[in-house]
Amino acid sequence: MANEATNEAMGSYWMPFTGMRDFLDRPRLITAANGHYYTSEDGRQIYDCFSGLWTTGIGHCHPKIVERVQKQVAEMDYAIGFQMSSPDVFKLARKLCDMAPDGFEHVFFTNSGSESADTALKIALAYHRMTGQASRTRLIGRERGYHGVNFGGLSVGGMGHNRNMFSACLIPGVDHLPHTFNLSENAFTRGQPKWGTHLADELEKLCALHGADNIAAVIVEPVGGSTGILPPPVGYLKRLRELCTKHGILLIFDEVITAFGRIGSAFGAERFGVTPDIITTAKGLTNGVIPMGAVLVQDYIYKAFMDHSKTAIEFFHGYTYSGHPVATAAALASIEVYEEEGMFEQARALEKPFEDMLHSVADNSKVMDVRNFGMMGAIELHPRDGAPGARGMEVHKKCFWDENIVIRAGGDTLQFSPFLNSNPDELAKAIEAVERAINAIE
Repeated sequence: MANEATNEAMGSYWMPFTGMRDFLDRPRLITAANGHYYTSEDGRQIYDCFSGLWTTGIGHCHPKIVERVQKQVAEMDYAIGFQMSSPDVFKLARKLCDMAPDGFEHVFFTNSGSESADTALKIALAYHRMTGQASRTRLIGRERGYHGVNFGGLSVGGMGHNRNMFSACLIPGVDHLPHTFNLSENAFTRGQPKWGTHLADELEKLCALHGADNIAAVIVEPVGGSTGILPPPVGYLKRLRELCTKHGILLIFDEVITAFGRIGSAFGAERFGVTPDIITTAKGLTNGVIPMGAVLVQDYIYKAFMDHSKTAIEFFHGYTYSGHPVATAAALASIEVYEEEGMFEQARALEKPFEDMLHSVADNSKVMDVRNFGMMGAIELHPRDGAPGARGMEVHKKCFWDENIVIRAGGDTLQFSPFLNSNPDELAKAIEAVERAINAIE
């Protein structure tokens, strides 16, 4: 009877991005987390090689963050965020601006990366209207880009499986730049590929087609994440910046994954030396402890709303949980840990060893490509004839059940997002375990 009740409960939860029929056949359940390890339902210690879902670079249940969250929820669980607020969220906004590249002076808080993407797109559209350029309504994303699952981010995103079921209702006036992945030119590249910079010039063609004065914004991830780790070609982001500046187009960096040390600096914009107009964040902002996102904007964008708005409320947008006090506490504590424990510096020091570990599997006959940048990595497997994605999922499961390792499988691409403070020996053993799993499957 107990088993029947358990099975009924398991079937009640419709999980995100999960093959439910397959999962329920043998559920992979986690009951606890601490440091770099999960505890499985059957009591095994499982090394987390994806640091949550790109979220938990510091490690699970860091004492400082846990204490701060517990204290905050006992003092003030919620504060209304419309027309009033709580003090600490202003401190957090200032702290983020201080961490960001010069010119970023204002932050709009959300609850996720998806909300951050849609908020950034709305800010871009509204900014042009505020400045007398209402014709600028077209948005440019990129093939294989991921900007969340709300309708704005989905529209500018370029991952087919995410879009196909909803294509009839995606927003109009969206184009996509070509992606930069080319196996014949860039296979097994360490870091940024040299080929592909010219693909940024496709933006010129879109400007010629639609008229540059009709384009509001270009949104890209500095490093493609969910699509399977696509580092930008050398000079690609710089060229996009030049073209956007030339044509008066806002450049948005989706840094939901790349911010907060994932590529060795506070923001990818800093690492690549390219300053966008808007930056979106989430995930590492609170180390994954409480949902929170943030959109950072250049000072001139904010001032346009303050100077030109004809309504008392300058920007009709927001969320019930924007600037939530418990999320704010988690974010402030996370930033303190990043700084006090030198997390970004630790991540930079680990980049080369991690790169070498990943590329050690390059000669495996089942491996089609290895890609990496910062603490982001991918091992792409040759797809099985007639069953694309099957090998990747089988390796994912074998790692969990037989090797006590958590990795992410996106199709046949095994994705890695290690902790910023990973123990090199533990990380090396994890990569060895993954190769054993690759060798063990057909």
